[in-house]
Amino acid sequence: MTRKKTICRLGAPLLALVLALSCLAGCGAKKQREDIVILYTNDVHCAVDADIGYAGLAAYRDWVKEKTPYVALVDCGDALQGDAIGTVSQGEYLVDIMNQVGYDFAVLGNHEFDYGMEQLSTLLEKAEAQYLGCNIRYTGEGNSAVSALKPYEIVSYGGTDVAFVGVSTPESIIKSTPAYFMDESGRFVYDFYGGSGDTLYAQVQETVDQCREAGADYVVVLAHLGDDEGSAPFRSTDLIAGTNGIDAVLDGHSHSVLPCDVVENKDGDKVLLSSTGTGLVNIGQLVITADGNLTAGLIGDFPDRDAETDSFVKGIQRQYEAELEQVVTHTGVSLTTVSESGIRLIRNRETNLGDFCADAYRTIAGADIAFVNGGGIRADMAAGDVTYGDIIAVHPYGNTLCVAEATGQEILDALEMASRSTMAETDDGDDAVGENGGFLQVSGLKYTIDTSIPSTVEVDEVGMFLSCGENRRVKDVQVLQQDGGYAPIDPAKTYTLASHNYLIKQGGDGLNMFMDNTLTMNEGMLDYQVLITYVTDHLGGTVGSDYAQPQGRITVS
Repeated sequence: MTRKKTICRLGAPLLALVLALSCLAGCGAKKQREDIVILYTNDVHCAVDADIGYAGLAAYRDWVKEKTPYVALVDCGDALQGDAIGTVSQGEYLVDIMNQVGYDFAVLGNHEFDYGMEQLSTLLEKAEAQYLGCNIRYTGEGNSAVSALKPYEIVSYGGTDVAFVGVSTPESIIKSTPAYFMDESGRFVYDFYGGSGDTLYAQVQETVDQCREAGADYVVVLAHLGDDEGSAPFRSTDLIAGTNGIDAVLDGHSHSVLPCDVVENKDGDKVLLSSTGTGLVNIGQLVITADGNLTAGLIGDFPDRDAETDSFVKGIQRQYEAELEQVVTHTGVSLTTVSESGIRLIRNRETNLGDFCADAYRTIAGADIAFVNGGGIRADMAAGDVTYGDIIAVHPYGNTLCVAEATGQEILDALEMASRSTMAETDDGDDAVGENGGFLQVSGLKYTIDTSIPSTVEVDEVGMFLSCGENRRVKDVQVLQQDGGYAPIDPAKTYTLASHNYLIKQGGDGLNMFMDNTLTMNEGMLDYQVLITYVTDHLGGTVGSDYAQPQGRITVS
C-alpha cells in the first residue's frame, strides 16, 4: 500500500461524518473497499450512564456498522474506577458492562491498578476485551498478575492489517499504589520502562517495528499517557516525537479533549493524536478510509440508546443502589473541593472538605497529625442528607486507616514533597495551576508555603522522594497541642501520624518516607467509614458551621 495521507478533522459535525462514512467507502483502495472505523473511549471513570453513556456508545457502534463492517471499539484506560459502582464491585461491574458493550481492546490506566494486583488479574481474566501493554514488565518470582496482557495485536480488515499497540503510563507506580508493584520485601517487581523517556520510547519502538515486520499496514497506539506538562517525558507527544512508524495515538490519562492534533515524529512524519476527555462526554472516531486517508474527530452526542445495553446497565445499578441511597449522616454546610468559581483547589490549597477529611482521620485514630492526599478526595458533599454513595464518592478507593510513628523531620519532608508544585496563584482564569495529587490536606498542623522559593525536592526514576535541599518552601510548621495552642515542630521528636494505607504503607504520590515506620494501627477502618464515624460519633450526626470555610491551616505566600 502506498504511504497514507493524513487528514485531521476537528470535531466534524455528525452529518459530515455520516457523509464521510457513506461516500468514502470503496474509493479506489487497493485492499479494503470500505472504511475502517476505530471508536475509542478513555477515562470513563465509571460514568456508565452519563452524557452519551455506554448505551449510547453501543447504539453508535451499531449505527457505524451499518456503514462499514470494519469497526473496532477500544478503551484507553481508567474505565474501572472512579465512582461507587467501581468501589462496591472492585471493578467487576464495569468489566461486565464493557463486555456487554463489546469492546475489542483496552489498555490499563493507572487507576486500573487501584484494586490491587490479585483483583487486577481477576478483572483481566473476566474481560472479553484483549488488554494490551507493550511496556509493562514483571521481574518477580512466581506468576505475574498481568500475564494476560499482549504487547500488540494485528487485525485484518478486508486485507488491510491494523496493529493495535498498548502503552500504559510509567506514572502508574506513584499515581496508583506503589506497594502494589512491589514484592513482600519491598522491591519493585513491576515496571513500565519508565527509567527515562528514551527507555520508554525504545520499548515502544521495538514493538512498533515488530508490528511492521509482521505486515501491519497501519499502527495505532492505544495510550494512557496524557499531555500534562508534569507528565513529561512520558506524554503522548513525547512518545510520538521519540519514535517512528506510528500512524495514530489514541490517548487518555490527562482528561484532555483533543479532537485531532497533528504531531511530528522523530522523522518529521505526521501522526494523529486524539483524546475524548472523560466520562463518555465524547466518543472518539478514527477512520482509515478506503483510499488510504486517516481522519479523526469526536462525537459529542448521539440520540439513540441501545435497549439491551441500557437494560443491562440498569440491572447492575439496581444491584447496589438501595445500599447507596441509605442516608448515613447530615451536613449543615457544603463541603467542597473547588473555589466559588468552580476551579479545583483540593490539589493546591486547603479546602473545608480537606479539613473535614483530615480531622476525621486524626480524631478517629487519636493521632497527633493527619494527612489526606488531595488526589484521594474525589467529590463534594452538598449541604443536606448525605448517603452512603455520597461518602464513597468522596473516598472511592477503599483505602484503610493506618497510624504510623513518624519523626518531625519525616513530617517536614512529606510537606515539602507535597508542596513542590504549589504556585502563588490557584488558577489561570479557567483551570487550576500548580496541582499535585499528593498535595496534603492536614489536621493537627499549620504552616506556610513560600512559593518564591523554588522546590529543591529530588525524586528517583519512578517519582519517589529522595531528598530536598536546605532552603525549603514549607516554613513555620507548628503542631497542635492538647490545650488548643500550637508549638513549633521538633524534627527529632516522634509523632503519631494518621492517614491511609495508600500513603503510609504504600508510598502513594511518591511519599515514601513512612513506608518502613512502626505502625500503631495497621489497616483498620475503611476510608469512607472513617468519615461516617467521625460525623456520627464525634460531631453529633451533623457537620456544623465550624467547617463552613477552610480553617487557615495552610498559608500560601
